[in-house]
Formats: sequence, C-alpha cells, structure tokens
Amino acid sequence: MMDFLKNLFGGKSNEEMKTALANGAVIIDVRSEGEFAGGHVKGSKNIPLNKLSGQLNAIKKLNKEVVCVCASGMRSSQGTNFLNQNGVKAYNGGSWHSLN
Repeated sequence: MMDFLKNLFGGKSNEEMKTALANGAVIIDVRSEGEFAGGHVKGSKNIPLNKLSGQLNAIKKLNKEVVCVCASGMRSSQGTNFLNQNGVKAYNGGSWHSLN
C-alpha cells in the first residue's frame, strides 16, 4: 500500500530511496518550523515547502540526493516534484515517522 501511495504522489521506489539514504542523501523536512520543532528525523534539515524555491541553490550546492518528508506525504510530494523539475534528484519519503 505504501509503495502505491508513494507512486501516486510522485515518489520513487522504496528501494531506490533506501539506497539513496544509505549513500548519504539529505533528508529535507518540508513542514513548518513549528511542526519540525515538535519532532523530526534526527539530522534532517527543515526547509518549509513555501521556502524551498528560495533555498534551491543551497540545496544544489549540497551535491547530494534528497529525501523529502512531511506529515502525510502530500507536501513532500510537492517538494520532491519541484526539486526533480529543477535538477535535484529527490525522493518522496512520505511521513517523517516512516523514516524514524
């Protein structure tokens, strides 16, 4: 079911994402600062979805694949699509809880 949802929301396969994480992909949490403060994946970066475009160059300079997470997978899907369209290899990790 989760693979179906990841595909529905524009995500890559679960195995590709796991490989990316094992190879040092950056986890970007696209929830609000308040949501992030309430709990997040250790080591993840908080870049709220509405600020993602302004941080695009900084993300590109990381020169790493990205896994976007949020609360349910909706915002992370939007963030993933935006990054992929702008030259950053990104995966939709769905809910941050799934990576914790």
